[in-house]
Amino acid sequence: MATFISHSPAETESLGEQWGRAAERGWVIALSGDLGAGKTQLVKGIARGLGVTARVHSPTFTLVNEYGGGRWRLFHLDLYRLETPEQIRRAGLEEYWQPDGVTVIEWAERLTEGGGRRMASGILFRVTLEVLNETERKIVYEDFVA
Repeated sequence: MATFISHSPAETESLGEQWGRAAERGWVIALSGDLGAGKTQLVKGIARGLGVTARVHSPTFTLVNEYGGGRWRLFHLDLYRLETPEQIRRAGLEEYWQPDGVTVIEWAERLTEGGGRRMASGILFRVTLEVLNETERKIVYEDFVA
């Protein structure tokens, strides 16, 4: 596991951009963290690293935003409004667990059920974002960038 302390939204995006440049087809990046922790900022950077030029915004009300035009298609999911794995299953989101591109899931902790079991996924990387203070965020992640 690696830890990064971000001092600004721009630093969070820059970390995401590094990940986007390294991303491979089939990656699923699972983001966990409270409101305002920087999950969407990280996704903006991942999109930029993939070469996506569209404006990235949180898909809280649509559940999924798809972005093309980059090296890989980006699927950006937000599970905030779904409270249980059963609701996620009924929403038909399983196709994104093994994407033809890269999937990034905000509120990924909602994929787990009792006993810590998680739904099937592609090549999964877990990321936890924590608010340290008004400007700093602690980002703990599997070090998947060589």
